[in-house]
Amino acid sequence: MDQKFTLLQLNQQIRDILEKGIPGAVWVIAEISELNENRSGHCYLELIEREGNNTVARARAVIWSYTYRILKPYFETTTGRPFSQGIKILVQSAVEYHPLYGMSLIIKDIEPAYTIGDVALQRKEIIEKLKAENIFDMNKELELPLVPQNIAVISSKTAAGYQDFIDQLKKNSRGFKFYTHLFESYMQGTEAVPSIIGALEKIFKNESFFDAVAIIRGGGSAEDLSCFDNYDLALHVTQFPLPVITGIGHEKDDTIVDMVAHTRLKTPTAVAEFFIGGAERFHELLKEFKERLTGTVEEAGELFQLQLNGFAQQLADITGDFVDSKVKNLTQKGNILQFIVNRFSYKQDKKLDSLRHSFMSFALLKIHMAEKFLAKKGGSLYGLVNEAQNKKLHYLDYLAGKVKYNLNRYLTKQKEKISFNENAIRLLHPENILKRGYSITYSKGKPVKSVRQLEAKDELETLLSDGRIKSLIIKKENNGTTKNLL
Repeated sequence: MDQKFTLLQLNQQIRDILEKGIPGAVWVIAEISELNENRSGHCYLELIEREGNNTVARARAVIWSYTYRILKPYFETTTGRPFSQGIKILVQSAVEYHPLYGMSLIIKDIEPAYTIGDVALQRKEIIEKLKAENIFDMNKELELPLVPQNIAVISSKTAAGYQDFIDQLKKNSRGFKFYTHLFESYMQGTEAVPSIIGALEKIFKNESFFDAVAIIRGGGSAEDLSCFDNYDLALHVTQFPLPVITGIGHEKDDTIVDMVAHTRLKTPTAVAEFFIGGAERFHELLKEFKERLTGTVEEAGELFQLQLNGFAQQLADITGDFVDSKVKNLTQKGNILQFIVNRFSYKQDKKLDSLRHSFMSFALLKIHMAEKFLAKKGGSLYGLVNEAQNKKLHYLDYLAGKVKYNLNRYLTKQKEKISFNENAIRLLHPENILKRGYSITYSKGKPVKSVRQLEAKDELETLLSDGRIKSLIIKKENNGTTKNLL
């Protein structure tokens, strides 16, 4: 039989081989899949390497507290990103193998420049992927309601930016009323992406109550806003059926969520002013329409009054001259006066009829102009119908994208489960069991399971990993009783 090892001896030999094969520290590229900081200040990580959606390598790593206190702020200050799961890193590590705990990497140094380049590359790939899928501008193509007053807000309740937003809406100088509902969410850190997506899904279930979505938070460093460069979050924003307005307080660069949102503004206060401005524009439009209609009516009334005053003055002048010139001959020429008066009255009736006709024509023209103006505004109703249809189309696109995303996640998990089962089956294969020092004994072609199967001088055949042994029974023991069979 080949040399046998205890498990401890085997693990110690593996350790010795690793120490000889990798005597010093090496630089390793990997992705952080898990990260935990314990009370002592040590940082424990799980590092992985992916090929597509498959994980092809995995290792445990640790950064001792005295090193972690230096490396973490150095990395975050240089990259502008938090040291957290989901990022790729280049670290200098010593390989350590413990007989009880297995292999782990002891991280001694880190190169932030590698992560900066990888983050920029990931950001570029996400933008190109969204454009290739023809969804980059989907949310921008949605039409904002004429007066967006029902607003779904995604933010943290304790954030100063959220309170500034609410105060600005409530204290607007015009006294406009806005309805807001907060869907509370983490706005930074590893929990931010699933939290914001969860808030969007809650809003989606009640989309008919809202005109728009506002994603707001106070200012912050680039590392606090890294969650807004996530593909899954950007995907949900692009296909959301309501216009998304962002105000996440980042002055220098746009995040990917800013790029795909309907409207990007710098601060929560600016988002509030955006909604107030929309209400003001509609208010001014109504005010202008009212003033134009009032002016038209007043102008028509004043013109009619001027015409009546003019005719009245003419009538007074003509009557006065007629009385002055004919007063002395009134008695003698009564018949002539009666004739003249009748003729004058007839002419005045015709003039009044003409004036009435002119006024009616003028009034009808103004009414026709008002009807055209109202008909033009009625087009907005048609736009609202189109908007409702577009929302349903965006809803279908959103569901299709969500199904595709969940299907890919499900297939990935199933592949990992199959790989795990294959490894377990391979370890339990009889050949591998024999290689670990076990054997199988046959008597008359059948496996021996009890000494009661055997008799004196029976021939046995023992199967080992590298061959067979034949033997003859000379003695057997049954529950401590020895029996000589010869």
